[in-house]
Amino acid sequence: MFNFFKKNNTAAPLGYRDLKTDMHSHLLPGIDDGAPTLEESLSLIRQLHALGYQKLVTTPHVYTEFYPNTSAIIQEKLALVRQACADEGIDIRIDAAAEYFMDDHFAQLLEKGDLLPLWDNLVLVEMSFMGAPPQLEQYLFRLQTKGFVPVLAHPERYGFMHHDLRQYERLKDLGCKFQLNLLSLTGYYEKNVVQTAEKLLQKGWIDFLGTDLHHQRHMDHLKSGEQSKAMRQAIKMVTGG
Repeated sequence: MFNFFKKNNTAAPLGYRDLKTDMHSHLLPGIDDGAPTLEESLSLIRQLHALGYQKLVTTPHVYTEFYPNTSAIIQEKLALVRQACADEGIDIRIDAAAEYFMDDHFAQLLEKGDLLPLWDNLVLVEMSFMGAPPQLEQYLFRLQTKGFVPVLAHPERYGFMHHDLRQYERLKDLGCKFQLNLLSLTGYYEKNVVQTAEKLLQKGWIDFLGTDLHHQRHMDHLKSGEQSKAMRQAIKMVTGG
């Protein structure tokens, strides 16, 4: 079993550079609660590049009540950011997917096949922090019958699941992959999120690590937490390093 507190004796401590790809962020300007301007988007991208990331898959929210983004809007903003990075000489690959809020609108997009995967057939999904949608298992099943693999964003942040790890185990049994927020290991969120993140890592249930980067405060926490024992062990587990 993975020992979350085991010492890392490697000569070169693991860091974000070993992840190579960040697959959850909000860097397209002005379309959700992430970077509000192109200038801030470029600043965050520069800093991710300096941390050692070679590729970014940025994932704006698709949630009709608050962020009614479409695939066309996302692709248009991606083209803008790519061009700006080229103009500024920022040598990093940037792609875009989406973080889909599982609701009736998501079900409609799923039926139409209008989804932007992270890569291959992986689709990033989220749900309310207050409770799971009644159709959660149906959404996950429909994704898979359409040939997609669901990746649940930041499972450690769903407080209604913290008291019963069997809820997480059920989702894993249903074929759902888990993406942990790196910020959950830096102390950015409340203590119970950190504790749940550690439990999920100990269980070996975490498949991906992502920044979920929205703004400079997130970036500052990521930088300060990179060489913590918890962060190094999480990166080691996910990368096999």
